[in-house]
Amino acid sequence: MLMVQVITYAALLLGLAAMLAKALRYVGAPEHFRWELYPVPHEKGRADYGGSYLEELDWWSRPRHAALLRELREMAVEIFLLKGVFRHNRKVWRFSWPFHMGLYISIGWLGLLFFGAIVEALGGSMSGGLGAMVHLATIITGYVGMTMAWIGAFGLLMWRLTDRDQRPYNAPIDYFNLAFFVLVIASGLVGHLTVDPSFAALRAYITSLVTFSSAPAMPAVLAAEIVLGSLLLAYIPLTRTSHFVAKYFLYHAVRWNDMPSERGGKIERRIAAMLLQRVGWKASHIQTGQTWTEVVKEMKNEKPQA
Repeated sequence: MLMVQVITYAALLLGLAAMLAKALRYVGAPEHFRWELYPVPHEKGRADYGGSYLEELDWWSRPRHAALLRELREMAVEIFLLKGVFRHNRKVWRFSWPFHMGLYISIGWLGLLFFGAIVEALGGSMSGGLGAMVHLATIITGYVGMTMAWIGAFGLLMWRLTDRDQRPYNAPIDYFNLAFFVLVIASGLVGHLTVDPSFAALRAYITSLVTFSSAPAMPAVLAAEIVLGSLLLAYIPLTRTSHFVAKYFLYHAVRWNDMPSERGGKIERRIAAMLLQRVGWKASHIQTGQTWTEVVKEMKNEKPQA
C-alpha cells in the first residue's frame, strides 16, 4: 500500500503541475483575433437582439454597462447542459452530456470523500448528524456519477468506432482516451459493488493520504482502482480531455471579449510588442529576421503589379 500511496501523491502533483502549466500557457499566449460575433451575453440591454455598444454615437466616450448575471447564466447552460453540442450535434450530445455530468458529479463525490476523510482524521464519526448526511451523499453521488460517466464514455467510444462520417477525423489517441475512462470507471464500479459498497475503505485510504500515515490494507480490486484512478488524474491534463481549461479562455478572451482597444491601453501595448517579434518564414517574399512592423511597411510600400 505504500507504493499505492506514492503513486497517488505523484499523480496528484503531476496533474496539478500540468494543469497549471497549461493555464499559464494560455494566459501568456499572444493577443488573439477576436471573432466579433454577437450577441455577447454580458452586453446589458442588447444581448437579446445581438446588439453592442458600437451602436452608440461616440461609443468610446460613453460608459459601458455589463450584465454579469446574464453571463453567468449563459456559462451555466453551456457547462451543465452542453448547449452548443445539443444545438449542433444532437447525436453526440446523447452521450457527451451524461459523460460530462457524470464527471461533474464524480468530482463532487471526491470532494465528499475528502471532507469525510478530514472529519475522521479529526476524530469525528460518519455515523450520525452531519457525518451521516455526508456519508449518504457520498454513496449517492459515487454510484450516480460513475454510472453516468461510464455510460457516456462507452457511448462516445462506440460512436467513434461505428460512425462512418466521424471515423476519418478520429486519431488513435481518441480511442485510447475513451477506453481508458471506460476501464477506470468500470474498475471502480466493480470494486465498490463487490467489496466496498459504502466507500468506507476508500475514505479510510484518503484519510491516510491526508494524515500522511500508513494506508490500511485493502482488497486488490480496490488497490487497482486507486492506481488506475490516480494515473487518470495525472493523464487528463496532458490530453485534450482537459479542454475545460481552454474553454474558459475561448469564451472570455475570444468569443465574449468586446473590450475596446484604447490608445495607450493594455491591448495596444500587447499588439505593439507582438509587432516587434521577428519573422521566421520559408517563402521568399518575406525576409526571415525582419520584425512584423518591417514586413508590414515593406508590403505597404510595394507597388501593385499590373
